[in-house]
Amino acid sequence: MTAIANTGATAAPWDAPYVQAPVDATVRIPASKSLTNRYLVLAALADGPCRLRAPLHSRDSRLMVDALRALGAGVEEVPGSGAYGPDLVVTPIDRSGGSAAMDIDCGLAGTVMRFVPPLAALGNGPAVFDGDPAARQRPMGPTIAALRGLGVAVDDGGTNALPFTVQGVGTVAGGHLVIDASASSQFVSALLLAGPAFTNGLHLEHSGPPVPSLDHIRMTVSVLRDAGVDVDDSAADHWIVQPGPIRAFDVAIEPDLSNAGPFLAAALATGGTVRIPGWPEQTTQVGDQWRTILPRLGAEVSYADGVLTVTGGAGIRGADLADTSELAPTAAALCALAEEPSRLTGIAHLRGHETDRLAALVTEINRLGGDAEETPDGLIIRPRPLHAGLFRSYADHRMATAGAIIGLAVQGVQVEDIGTTSKTMPEFPELWRALCATASSAAAGAR
Repeated sequence: MTAIANTGATAAPWDAPYVQAPVDATVRIPASKSLTNRYLVLAALADGPCRLRAPLHSRDSRLMVDALRALGAGVEEVPGSGAYGPDLVVTPIDRSGGSAAMDIDCGLAGTVMRFVPPLAALGNGPAVFDGDPAARQRPMGPTIAALRGLGVAVDDGGTNALPFTVQGVGTVAGGHLVIDASASSQFVSALLLAGPAFTNGLHLEHSGPPVPSLDHIRMTVSVLRDAGVDVDDSAADHWIVQPGPIRAFDVAIEPDLSNAGPFLAAALATGGTVRIPGWPEQTTQVGDQWRTILPRLGAEVSYADGVLTVTGGAGIRGADLADTSELAPTAAALCALAEEPSRLTGIAHLRGHETDRLAALVTEINRLGGDAEETPDGLIIRPRPLHAGLFRSYADHRMATAGAIIGLAVQGVQVEDIGTTSKTMPEFPELWRALCATASSAAAGAR
């Protein structure tokens, strides 16, 4: 088993709510982190001011805003109609002048540590990138190698990891570049987002094992095209971005469908019903896979008038699930509560996420009496009664929410640091308590 990152948690353990009746809730989910941070990067390179309506306000999005401000972009909060915070108006980076040395705090945000270095390469001065202790364990070699392949000086002290310094010289020639992006699709997305600003555009080629999470690259291509960028992704493992302006935009950000997962999972864990309004009919978000994943675990799923409704049954079925990507921790929590064995495949790359998620899930499910094991590319989870105990979060928001899901059905579960959910959803504890309260109301009505 791969070593797991130190959790670094200091907060008191959180008592996961345990419910004895079905939940019946409507939950409005904050905006997508993946879309918010992609649009922020594009706005920083656009040909005029841009507006993000109802964007995400979380640690990851704040780190991105701070990074873009350090590079010279203006980001202003203005009143909007979003339920979870103001809109953002972004004034693009002025790349014509000089730039003083700057420090970029990546936290534990993969989008910041991978999307921002190519922007720093377009600047005029050194930018020092660092982050949380666990961030120094995340794969960064392809980003560093790609920048060097583009003629950009990067000083990483020979570690191929954070911290490192990017020396911007004002322009990047671009052209044909070959990388190995098998550890993360973010290595591709990062370069595509900056590609229109390269003098010769970018012809990016992947060489190596398959790139994981291709849905995230399709999302990147989609937002580029929406901003008027010419992108050719017709050949497998090749992406060609033409040089040219990124058109200023005014965009409403979709809810985060991956973050909707734990709330939808609560319907299965309690035999209840959860509705998510604002669910897009068509989307590039990987979280839209919940529509097909949850029925395989025994749920009824329906969609009407922008509302996705999930209703759980008498129990949770086991299933073989492939390529669940960032949805895997939520799916694994449900599989730990299932009545049959499950297998999750195609997720070896999760070993390089906020923590080694495969090792962490096995450790924590088994800590509560479960039967989970790692495979080369995933997990096998077999049914076994679970008991009370501490579910460690490893500074990983999706580990924390996985513990909360198990706690719905297992009394006495504590989550080590629920505050880590602030990475992409600061409102999680409050929304989770409100969800669980609907089960208490149902139980009281039954009496």
